[in-house]
Amino acid sequence: MPDADNDHFILDRQLAWDSEHVLWLELCELRLLNDSRWPWLILVPQRAKKEEIHDLEPLDQTMLALETNLSAATLKAMTGCEKINTGALGNSVRQLHVHVVARSEGDANWPGPVWGYGRRAPYQTAELAEMINALRAAFDRASM
Repeated sequence: MPDADNDHFILDRQLAWDSEHVLWLELCELRLLNDSRWPWLILVPQRAKKEEIHDLEPLDQTMLALETNLSAATLKAMTGCEKINTGALGNSVRQLHVHVVARSEGDANWPGPVWGYGRRAPYQTAELAEMINALRAAFDRASM
C-alpha cells in the first residue's frame, strides 16, 4: 500500500520562495516569478513526485500542454511582448514546473537567455499586487 504522505503534492520550497500564487488552473498552479525584469509565469502541475513531463499520465501531459499554451497566449496578449520563451529545465528545482517568459527587444539580456542572468529584481509590494491582479483579469478574459 502506498504511503499517503509520499503521494501528497507539496510545492517545492524554492518555487514557493521565488514566486507568488496567481491562480489555479485545472492541472497547474499558476505562479508569478518575483522578478520584475520580465513578466515570468511558472506552471506547477499538482502531481506528487513528478520531475519530467513524461512522468505525467497522458491526459495530464495534454492538459499541461493546453495550460502552457493558454498561459503563453494570455501573457503575450497582456504584455504585447515580441517573443514568449517556454521551458521546463528542472536542473535546480527537480519538481516538474514550466516557465513561460515574456521577452521584448531591449529587456534585460535580450536576446540572450533569462536563466541565470544577473540578480533578481523583486517587485515592489504594490507593483506585485497590480501584476497579479492584471494576470487574473487577463486569464478571466481568456477563459470566456
